[in-house]
Amino acid sequence: MRAAARVGVFGLLGSGNLGNDGSLEAVLGYLRAEHPEAVVDALCGGPEAVTARFGIPATRLHWNRAEYRTASRAGAIAAKGLGKLVDAFRTAAWVRRHDVVIVPGMGVLEATLPLRPWGFPYALFLLCASGRLFGTRVALVSVGAAEIGNRPTRALVRWSARLAAYRSYRDAQSRDAMRAMGVDTRRDEVYPDLAFSLPTPPAGVPSDAPGRVCVGVMDFRGGNDDRARAEEIHRRYLDGTMRFVRALVEEGRPVRLLTGDRCDAPVVAAILDAVGSPLVTAAGTASLTDLMHETAAADTVVAIRYHNLICALKTGTPTLAVTYAAKSDALMAGMGLAAYCHPAREVDADRLLEQFRALEKQSAELRQTLAERNRAAARRLDHQFTALTTALFPAAGHAHTLREAP
Repeated sequence: MRAAARVGVFGLLGSGNLGNDGSLEAVLGYLRAEHPEAVVDALCGGPEAVTARFGIPATRLHWNRAEYRTASRAGAIAAKGLGKLVDAFRTAAWVRRHDVVIVPGMGVLEATLPLRPWGFPYALFLLCASGRLFGTRVALVSVGAAEIGNRPTRALVRWSARLAAYRSYRDAQSRDAMRAMGVDTRRDEVYPDLAFSLPTPPAGVPSDAPGRVCVGVMDFRGGNDDRARAEEIHRRYLDGTMRFVRALVEEGRPVRLLTGDRCDAPVVAAILDAVGSPLVTAAGTASLTDLMHETAAADTVVAIRYHNLICALKTGTPTLAVTYAAKSDALMAGMGLAAYCHPAREVDADRLLEQFRALEKQSAELRQTLAERNRAAARRLDHQFTALTTALFPAAGHAHTLREAP
């Protein structure tokens, strides 16, 4: 009898980002349906949370628990340096125990939010290099990518992609970005984000507040290249969002605030305090399923986080995107809502309201468009999982050669 495949999942999972955990949920659903015999565990940011929620063993991604805190004292700096060395051995030992490692979705090949090269990019490089060294198939599945200017980060991301045994992207521009950074993408495919494979709540979920608008918010401070202007960008985004919410309340519209990461909580608190109306409430969401229940019950959604947008679009709710990266524009265009995007760095409440009203006027037509696009996304993801099985789980007794990364 053939031994069960040993499958690892890898990433900043269980760390408070609902989109990352939703991608993991999608991959685990695929594994349990198509490869129930597989033995699965994780190397991730929040192992306790991953084990508690998904019931799989998990190991901490970094030896240094303060990896993502700014180090200023000599001892903290030394601990970070030592951690890089220790993580090289820890990651290699973990990878060696597996036949396959899957990186489920996420923007692992981009730097659209502040990112240091020796944080996650270094961890991803260690993973892919270890996979190549020990013959473990590493798959980057429906991941996001963007061209990166910072040279160390760019080099680590490029080599990670080159060393992976399988790559697919969540939009065409991600594939184009990797090609522009020197990766041979001729055999790489584009599929929808993995979250589109998650179950959708039943249509017509009743709302206790007719006319409700879900407004997704984010602790937005720009990207890697905006560090010098981070506070200015944050103030402008927050002020514009507050003015928009206040205008909705003045029209008597109930507003439900949504988040996608635990770091967004201060933004919610600031809006609740500034608007000071019982019409504005905050949703307590712990998963993408929770987010989908919220968006399904709304008349309209206005959101900034990528997976807030996906949840709204997947439930067929007319959606306006406050975009901070090209991935959101690509998502909206792919779902037929390219006209309903607004720049996060330059939030203009008056213009946002104008777009919002135009969106609501087209609500019936947009719901039909979204239903059609969601059916197409489901078909594409079925193809993705079939391709993944072919690449990562070759049939017993049949030789299967993965393409060599350049």
